[in-house]
Amino acid sequence: MLNVHSVAGQVLVLQLALIVLLVAAAGAALALQAQQASLQEAKQRSAVAALAFAHAPGTAAAMESADPTARLQPRTEAARQEAGLDYLVAFSPSGIRWTHPNPNLIGKHVPGNYAPAFNGRTYTTTSASHFGRAVDSTVAVKNADGRVVGLIAAGIKVQRTNEWALQRLPLLIGSAAGALIVGISGAALVSRRLRRQTHGLDPAEMTRMYDHHDAVLHAVREGVLIIGGDGRLLLANDEARRLLALPQDAEHRRITELGLEPDMADLLASGRAATDEVHPAGDRLLAVNIRPTAPYGGLPGTAVTLRDTTELQALTGKAEIAQRRLKLLYDAGMRIGSTLDIARTAEELATIAVPHFADVVSVELLEPVLRGEEPTRWPAPMRRLAVRGVPEDSAVYRVGERIRFVPNSPVAAGLADARAVVVPDLRAEHEWRAQDPGDTQRILDNGIRSLVAVPLRARGVVLGLVNFWRAETSEVFGDEDLSFAEELAARAAVSIDNARRYTREHATTITLQRSLLPRALPEQSALEVAHRYLPAQAGVGGDWFDLIPLPGARVALVVGDVVGHGLHAAATMGRLRTAVLNFSALDLPPDELLGHLDELVNHIDTDEARTNGRGGGSWDGETGRGNAVDGLSGEGGARAAAGADGTEGPVPSPPSASETESSLVGDSGAGITGATCLYAIYDPVDGRVTLARAGHPGPALALPDGTVSFPEVPVAPPLGLGGGMPVETAELTLPEGSRLVLYTDGLIENRDRDIDTGLELLRTALARGGPDRSPEQTCGDVLEALLPQRPSDDIALLVARTRLLAPDRIAEWEVPSDPAAVGPIRSACMRTLESWGLDEIGFTTELILSELITNAIRYGAQPIRVRLLHDRALICEVSDGTSASPHLRRAATTDEGGRGLFLVAQFAQRWGTRYTPGGKVIWTEQTLDASHPRGGPDDDGVDTLLAQWDDPTA
Repeated sequence: MLNVHSVAGQVLVLQLALIVLLVAAAGAALALQAQQASLQEAKQRSAVAALAFAHAPGTAAAMESADPTARLQPRTEAARQEAGLDYLVAFSPSGIRWTHPNPNLIGKHVPGNYAPAFNGRTYTTTSASHFGRAVDSTVAVKNADGRVVGLIAAGIKVQRTNEWALQRLPLLIGSAAGALIVGISGAALVSRRLRRQTHGLDPAEMTRMYDHHDAVLHAVREGVLIIGGDGRLLLANDEARRLLALPQDAEHRRITELGLEPDMADLLASGRAATDEVHPAGDRLLAVNIRPTAPYGGLPGTAVTLRDTTELQALTGKAEIAQRRLKLLYDAGMRIGSTLDIARTAEELATIAVPHFADVVSVELLEPVLRGEEPTRWPAPMRRLAVRGVPEDSAVYRVGERIRFVPNSPVAAGLADARAVVVPDLRAEHEWRAQDPGDTQRILDNGIRSLVAVPLRARGVVLGLVNFWRAETSEVFGDEDLSFAEELAARAAVSIDNARRYTREHATTITLQRSLLPRALPEQSALEVAHRYLPAQAGVGGDWFDLIPLPGARVALVVGDVVGHGLHAAATMGRLRTAVLNFSALDLPPDELLGHLDELVNHIDTDEARTNGRGGGSWDGETGRGNAVDGLSGEGGARAAAGADGTEGPVPSPPSASETESSLVGDSGAGITGATCLYAIYDPVDGRVTLARAGHPGPALALPDGTVSFPEVPVAPPLGLGGGMPVETAELTLPEGSRLVLYTDGLIENRDRDIDTGLELLRTALARGGPDRSPEQTCGDVLEALLPQRPSDDIALLVARTRLLAPDRIAEWEVPSDPAAVGPIRSACMRTLESWGLDEIGFTTELILSELITNAIRYGAQPIRVRLLHDRALICEVSDGTSASPHLRRAATTDEGGRGLFLVAQFAQRWGTRYTPGGKVIWTEQTLDASHPRGGPDDDGVDTLLAQWDDPTA
């Protein structure tokens, strides 16, 4: 819709008014013209009728006759009606009517002036008559002699001419309406086109836009160009003409013909979009912005704006440098000190500064700092740790080499005073060149010209030195560069000092941990064992493993994990390992051992919680997860919440530099709640292994046929969270050559890998190695497949390949409840020893067996069995169906009995009692080197003592 306030609307209104006015005027003119035409037609018709009747034959004769009226009246009336006249009158030259449509008027005088008719011409006039106003034509009638004998007057009323005009009025009105429609349509089309061209603006807006346009062309201090799609310049304001030095006739010429810089001309003619592209134009640098005009209602082309950036270039360069350095400091804060490794931190400092600040950077540290010790005062030995910007062989000192400085050199003076030093021109610095003329000359030959040497200071102590070098192609170092270098070095020094302190504490923790872990596994024949222990990058933790020989040629395998990292975790690990060793000495089954261990941990944790005001934790038996326990955090808390399926929570990030000491030492007041453990006992006699676990991942099993599985072992809550819940066990019978793999969660789970993925990788590694792989090779295969690049948790791995005790090294007898059976059983045992080549220990063995069998018959119950095992030692086992355990005591001189176990303890290397579901087993071990225990009797005394057991009642 058109707005009447817009230019197009106002033009349309004016056009419509003008058209209506013109059509009205034309209609009036046509109406008048029609009326005049009707009047003229009436004159012509009246004149023609008068002439025709006047010259008709007999008219003159009738007028000269004696009765003109009689002769002319019928004829005039007939002629009048035939010609459509209002009247046709014949009258005498004196003016007396001979004829008239109204007979009453015949004979009367004709009014008016008709004298001109006597002159021989037709006289036409409009005058009043008896019929009203009429058009009258009067013609003289002459006889043959030329004399006027009468006159004929023919008349048509003016009213009839008006009727004729009204008859033409519909046509006139239709023509006017058609003209009005055509005019309005044309006006509408013109207004529509005008509206599109003016965008519906009103005159004030168009005036304002014109003023703005004029202001842009003449007042705005930014160049504006409008370039057509054909590359011709359509518009240029005054500033654009000034900046580009355009000629006066530049408009409507091609851009490439205006003498611009080639680069600028190509850019403007290309039509591509550009944003603040800087291009030279004479002695100026112009920022060019180009946008297409078509999307904004214009014709295809481009709109260009130009800004003179010549004066701002220097300030912009300085601002950019400041911004880059702020960003560089931010990046340094984020990237330097990402690890607690001294060498890595030095490399990060060198990397962050090249090439954004210097062309070459080298970092040297005092040697005590590298060892984690407190730095000494300068001068002290110094070594280079990092070089960036040039190949290592091009540097004065290679990484790892010792640095020496000439005492009078600027660098040495800066280190002595703990201040930064700027050397603008190394070629003029003779003391620096005297340090090593050959190598310093090589530096100069490589184009290095200036140096900033900044001591690395932390806590008021110099740790080392960072050197920033620039080549001759870069600007010489200035005061602003010195301030920035000092700030960068200060940030790096804090990270290096944190890494130094971490190195010291890490070494202390590693020493403690290694002293608590087994240095070498004990010798045994049941398993072929290999192990690996890898501490986490963030600090050592509390993972441990153990191999414990048990009576009866059995072996216990232990893998455990303690919450957290640091000294506290390592010390806690030592406490738990000692407890496991002590409980193993009691020869407890795995479930009972873990139950006692859980009770011990809970007791210790409760005492420490009471001392430190901490709350305890609990274990959800339905979900198999522990709740949050005060004092547990990070991956320890995740392991404390281990599920029934052995899965664990996420592994935390390595400790930050600000938490170095706390991450290494740990919370010394925290309990040990949340530790996990897997305990397994393997018996090489029948190849059976019994396992139990408390919150720990289950084992992996690789059988000799190549299959790999993860046996289902019931999981109990982590140690300290059991709350007295019973621990369940699993028993497996393993073929000889099976590989049992025990590990901690750090092997299969980390930040980037969930536990399911880790288990699948472990399965693949064990299957790929094949069944013939040794435990050592298996350890290598597993670590190669699963070891992360930077372990965030400790990894303990124990691989054991099973062996079976040969059947010919096992001897068993059933013993009846009859003292007389002692002698035959003893004889059978002696024969077995002879077949094994153990004659030298036969006497002591006979004495031991006699005592044990006699006690079993006297105090025990059926079934009574005797078993001999020929392993690294001779193992004698006597079992019975009672759980009453004998006790070693010292008999008085008057006692008749009570010396049997004392003698057994004297002759055996070790002895003890092991309880079974059906009773107990009393066992002894004897070495195979035929040596007697200290305090044992000689051979003669043995014979005397043995004779006492010949009597069944003894």
